[in-house]
Amino acid sequence: MTVRETSAPLEANTHGLQRRLTGRQLSMIGLGGAIGTGLFLGSGLAISQAGPSTIIAYVVCGLVALVIAWALAEMVVVHPTAGAFGVLAHSYIGRWAGFVVRWTYWAIQCIAIGGEVIAAGIFVRFWWPEIPLWLTTIVFSIAILGVNASAVKLFGKVEYWFSMIKVSAIVAFILLGVALIVFGLPSRPPVGVGNLVSNGGFMPNGVQGLLLAMVFVIFSFIGTEVVSVTAAESENPARDVVRATRSMALRLALFYVVAITIVLAVVPWTETAQVGSNIHASPFVLVFAAAGIPAAATIMNFVVLTAALSSANANLYLTTRMLHSLAAHRYAPQWTGKLTKGGAPALALILSSAGMLLAAIISVVAADSAYLALFGISVFGALVVWILILITHIRFRIVRARHNLPQSPARLKGAPVTTLLAILFLTAVLVSTIFIDGLTWTWMAGVPFFALLLIAYYFVDKRTNAGGGRYDPLQEEIARTNAVSPGSDFAPAAEGSH
Repeated sequence: MTVRETSAPLEANTHGLQRRLTGRQLSMIGLGGAIGTGLFLGSGLAISQAGPSTIIAYVVCGLVALVIAWALAEMVVVHPTAGAFGVLAHSYIGRWAGFVVRWTYWAIQCIAIGGEVIAAGIFVRFWWPEIPLWLTTIVFSIAILGVNASAVKLFGKVEYWFSMIKVSAIVAFILLGVALIVFGLPSRPPVGVGNLVSNGGFMPNGVQGLLLAMVFVIFSFIGTEVVSVTAAESENPARDVVRATRSMALRLALFYVVAITIVLAVVPWTETAQVGSNIHASPFVLVFAAAGIPAAATIMNFVVLTAALSSANANLYLTTRMLHSLAAHRYAPQWTGKLTKGGAPALALILSSAGMLLAAIISVVAADSAYLALFGISVFGALVVWILILITHIRFRIVRARHNLPQSPARLKGAPVTTLLAILFLTAVLVSTIFIDGLTWTWMAGVPFFALLLIAYYFVDKRTNAGGGRYDPLQEEIARTNAVSPGSDFAPAAEGSH
């Protein structure tokens, strides 16, 4: 990926949002959105499929996440507007894409927030099992709502320190792991790397196991797109978004790949796979236990609790900004676009918290099939959103070249080949969910959900005069630079069709 020294035009239109986030806050918010319980707990599920070759799965999926992050960075430094990739899809693919991407992202993140808050409550019961789950869930929900309802500067500070705790814990974990592998500790000799090839070899379940592991690993990287959403509230998007993307990508590569390698080297993969996502003995806890640290479970329980709260905090930020963007395009009730004096979309926050409450209630009291249906929408929706982001990037390059618009100061190296390869990979992952036990609901719930969204788009778009008056950063840039005449045949394509 390269960054050019030339500057690109930047939209000032943030729909009232305030540019208060610093570059270092953007970097940590990106990590906060990406590093969650998926890494600390869910890694055991991937290891159960592929054994030590899970390392390869993390490398491949990390490269795909890097492509997505840099494709977004290339686009949002040109159009740092509220709504980020939703507005970009609206401009470069069509109105229907902007509607579908933003409502889908809002829905799947609401589901994710509910799950993270419930997980945080469960983690507290690790210390105090007598505390009712509903009480801790409500307390954490109120706290996170309070942070998001305040000025964006306070949100940036809170998320910065949440992420700092996670990052510090992973760094300590890596240092301890390297010591165990290479030097050993007073209580035990060095373990070496023999566990990477024992118990069936490096790839005990063959290529099929590796491919199945990728299905689970890719979900660990969902959240890397958060940096693009913060562009409208960044102090200097052209500088900070690029730096934050580069920093986040490098740190994720270090944390994910190195941390998983240490887990697999220190503890036999058969033991790690057996615990799965059990908080009392997660893969990371096992490494601390192997070092002879008595408080291993307590330490990692605190870290995972912080990870859950950080992820819920960052995802609630994302949902409110997506809803705020939909209101600006008249695809959501206008009251959801109103801001507080501190610059927070408070009413959008209330509606987003209602989605969180619904997901929490269903996950606790509803039938298993209902929860699996919601999970299926989340899985299907996340992959489709990523694919549409990459398609938007291809259109971004084509349209700007066709109309002689300036190149972005941040360029994804190897595009469009790298973009196309990432699309093919994500499509293969999406198709493979059909054949995985527990994920069969992905298509059964996801396809009807998208069908309903498209039907809703038809009626909403028709009622609002086919998009008249909606903010379109691409059309604004074309008009500003006089790249095309008002009578160009491009205008209908940019607006999309029914």
